[in-house]
Amino acid sequence: MQVEQITEPLAYHGEGPCWLAGSGEVAWVDMLAGRILATSLASGTTRVIDVPGPVAAMVRPRAGGGLVVAGETGVWLLDENDSPTLLCEVEHTPNVRLNEGSCDAQGRFWIGSMHYDFTPGAAKLYRVDPDGSVEVALPEVTISNGLGWSTDGEIAFYADSTVGVDVFEFDGVNGVLSDRQRFADIDPSLGMPDGLAVDAEGGVWVALWDGAAVFRLSPEGKLDDVVALPCGRVTACSFGGENLDELFITTSRLDVPEGTEPQAGSLFRCLPGVRGQAVNTFAG
Repeated sequence: MQVEQITEPLAYHGEGPCWLAGSGEVAWVDMLAGRILATSLASGTTRVIDVPGPVAAMVRPRAGGGLVVAGETGVWLLDENDSPTLLCEVEHTPNVRLNEGSCDAQGRFWIGSMHYDFTPGAAKLYRVDPDGSVEVALPEVTISNGLGWSTDGEIAFYADSTVGVDVFEFDGVNGVLSDRQRFADIDPSLGMPDGLAVDAEGGVWVALWDGAAVFRLSPEGKLDDVVALPCGRVTACSFGGENLDELFITTSRLDVPEGTEPQAGSLFRCLPGVRGQAVNTFAG
């Protein structure tokens, strides 16, 4: 499957793309630079939105307009003029920062964390409700990464990068994950599972850190397609475009030797031959 590079290597550590249908942009984060990048498909230009603090871990649209972004330890609301307001502090453990997550169909914001030294079990997955209240959804994770839901919203797929991709039953009314089971093991020699996206047919697309690829896993958890990238540190993927038939992929040049991967840090896209799901918005 062919990929197209649609930006220059604008990010040091690109992450977390999501489609902004209203503006026709792909929003993604330059995580360790503390900024959001918004790339217009029509013009090819990218605007930069700085956020408070040194980290922009994840961005999603808000149902009422503007954006919600996870910073190093808290969640910020950006209005339509990109002016930030702190919604809540989430992570209080020293040397642990927020990392990646998603929104569910009910409008909750789910965000995981990780220790700067990758200490096993030092992180958590949190649920942030629209009123800013915070609950621990999963304790004792290591590198909390991709999170997505089945089309009926009853199944959640989750990647702790050091473990694999797991599946949960999801109670959408109460926002509770249960009955954790392994969905797919990925050979560490092929890369670590990072961000993920779920398509309209139930397939799970998983970005592979140090794997130079995105894998599509069938609804049964079996590998059935591969998107090859020209750089190793592939971080996340998300469906977008007017018909939700384009897959946008972020990459990183974090700790990549200078000159070895000139395209690392760019935003890519491909046509995967299947439609995805519209991004869920935050109701807060």
